[in-house]
Amino acid sequence: MTTGTKIDLTKSLDGYRARTGEFRLVDLPANRYLAIDGHGDPNSAPAYAEALETLYPVAYALKFASKRELDRDYVVPPLEGLWWAEDMDAFTTARDKSRWDWTMLILVPEWIDDAFADAVVATVRAKKTPPRLDDLRILSLSEGLCMQTLHVGSFDDEAPLLERLHDEMIPEQGLRLAGLHHEIYLSDARRVAPEKRRTILRQPVAPA
Repeated sequence: MTTGTKIDLTKSLDGYRARTGEFRLVDLPANRYLAIDGHGDPNSAPAYAEALETLYPVAYALKFASKRELDRDYVVPPLEGLWWAEDMDAFTTARDKSRWDWTMLILVPEWIDDAFADAVVATVRAKKTPPRLDDLRILSLSEGLCMQTLHVGSFDDEAPLLERLHDEMIPEQGLRLAGLHHEIYLSDARRVAPEKRRTILRQPVAPA
């Protein structure tokens, strides 16, 4: 990458490519994320709102510090989430959000090491401590082989596509589910109407 050029990781990394109607296998390297864990309905759980109120200030502080100190500017990557439930039917079919567990994520560019990130978190803490800064961690995620597709529409309309992904497309490739359901929110839910939201649905897999 040329210094002084702003990079958009969603355009340069293969894991951010997906199309509607296409179920694509991707083999992903390990990535590092700002991460905060929680439980409950993302529409109503205070912990979820507080997680976002913490992730974004740190993500933008990292971006500006990278530009200022490393001469590497970039677009802050989209919000992502790992989702699961003790009974996965609560996630895929019943959609009982009160029973969901989650880890909300924002990608850390590969040139930012943990020491640099820790220093930036310290500067954020010194200025104004976001509500869940003590819960923030750097997560190294090695998903490896995954199948993913693009959902366009409301989050509540994902279930049929998830069922097709899990029950048809993955088994047809001789594969099985092997990790946590992963969503990448390419659209800003605060600004984009539900029917136009673009979300990558990703499922790690392994040989059946």
